[in-house]
Amino acid sequence: MLKRLSNHGQRGFSLIELMIAVVIFGIVAALAMPSYLVWIQNTRIRAAAESIQNGLQVARAEAVKRNARVQFTLGVNSAWTVGCNPVVPDNNGDGIDDCPAVIQRREAKDGSSADITVATVPAGSNVVEFNNFGRVNAAPVPFVQVDLDSAVLPPADSRNLRVTLGVGGNVRMCDPELALSLTDPRRC
Repeated sequence: MLKRLSNHGQRGFSLIELMIAVVIFGIVAALAMPSYLVWIQNTRIRAAAESIQNGLQVARAEAVKRNARVQFTLGVNSAWTVGCNPVVPDNNGDGIDDCPAVIQRREAKDGSSADITVATVPAGSNVVEFNNFGRVNAAPVPFVQVDLDSAVLPPADSRNLRVTLGVGGNVRMCDPELALSLTDPRRC
């Protein structure tokens, strides 16, 4: 006779085990949430800084490419526009301005930067104009740096960034944190 083995072992999880796992997951999520929110906000600062840096580089490259004066205009909450000043009309007959008023733009909502504080030096200056050699024109008075900060994080948690603009047109993003080593390339 064959003896039949009965399978009395448990399969799956009991309701109590599932509830314990849910509670543990909830506690871990509650502990991690503040750090996650700080990380998200600092990522938004970085995205806005990179966007401004890229916009300045686009303006400089377009000025050289089009052999014309091109302006970078910084708007509200890290929005920006790159366009020619003055507009160069269609000279080659293709129906498109050779250097239009708007070459490229970025809206603030594109990068979720509505809660990012943007401050220029000198204050109130929001335009940089590049000449056909990619150098910064002295008029209108250009900004030389853009400081980006979080409007919602406490200063201890915020990872501020700075975009600097040299006279030669070079654009650099750096960290204004004074605690960085003097040899750290991220330091301003």
